[in-house]
Amino acid sequence: MTTPAPIVVSMGDPAGVGPEIILKAWHQLRHHPMAFAVIGEFDLFARSAEALGLAAPIPVDTPAQALEHFAECLPVLGTEAALSEPVVPGQPNPAHAAATKAAIEAGVRYCLNGEASALVTAPIAKSVMYEAGFTFPGHTEFLAGLTAHVPQDGPRGPAMMLTGGGLRVVLVTIHEPLQRAIALIDKDRIRHIARLTHHALQRDYGIARPRLALAGLNPHAGEDGSLGDEEIRILNPAAAKLRAEGIGISDARSPDTLFHEDAHRTYDAVVCMYHDQGLIPVKTLDFHGGVNVTLGLPIIRTSPDHGTAFDIAGTGQARADSLLAAIREAKAIASHRT
Repeated sequence: MTTPAPIVVSMGDPAGVGPEIILKAWHQLRHHPMAFAVIGEFDLFARSAEALGLAAPIPVDTPAQALEHFAECLPVLGTEAALSEPVVPGQPNPAHAAATKAAIEAGVRYCLNGEASALVTAPIAKSVMYEAGFTFPGHTEFLAGLTAHVPQDGPRGPAMMLTGGGLRVVLVTIHEPLQRAIALIDKDRIRHIARLTHHALQRDYGIARPRLALAGLNPHAGEDGSLGDEEIRILNPAAAKLRAEGIGISDARSPDTLFHEDAHRTYDAVVCMYHDQGLIPVKTLDFHGGVNVTLGLPIIRTSPDHGTAFDIAGTGQARADSLLAAIREAKAIASHRT
């Protein structure tokens, strides 16, 4: 088996907790075979390392050089866009958006050309990016746009899968107001998300015959239509067609009994209808260690399941648990693909 290339981590918003958690993750993983290089401004990480009392980072030219230095210091890859204004932790600045964006673009390039096995993205603040003219709804859609021209194996996404607490949940609708999310749910969307999930579980997690659970939209999965008929009209017919294709998926199951320990032994992932339906159980079971995995891209992308946390940036309080879990998840997926 070939050893996967190193992972690259994009710096995220430089005024957020990204630099701190990346350095803390390096410190915890430095003696483990999970070498990564961060993409970002070298001076930013040098100052952050000094503030945390950690070893000074080292600039590198290629992800492969991370293997030479990772045990001693954090390897830092530069970008084509330097930070144009000083970074003040906790104070977001649209002037930093170009460098934030360039780090993500560089990470995608490294993955596409085979120099990196996966991209882990530190958090960005969409509102800050929008002020600087960023036109994508979010990180995930930006990555999909950067890779849209690249052929890939399996159905094309993107779709969001959250892992944590022994659960995997995939969302049919993501960042939508609840009323709009309900209006967006249709048979085609459910089938597409289920196919993406089935393919990812086989290819990236080594599960030969994935078992998917379909979460109902209504209380008690509609209770035979007395509490809503979306299960009868939309969800269950979509599941029946998927089963005819050979995909193992249940009919709509009552969401309030779907996530307890005994229930989640019966499936490998849950297809959830809307954002909070999937994220509440994951964050309840593993608030600090959740991971966002993007399905349906030609590259591997994971990220911590939290934001920039400007309120604690620069204070040394940020926990690296979720980033560590995202790095481990990326490593495991890369090993399966290799």
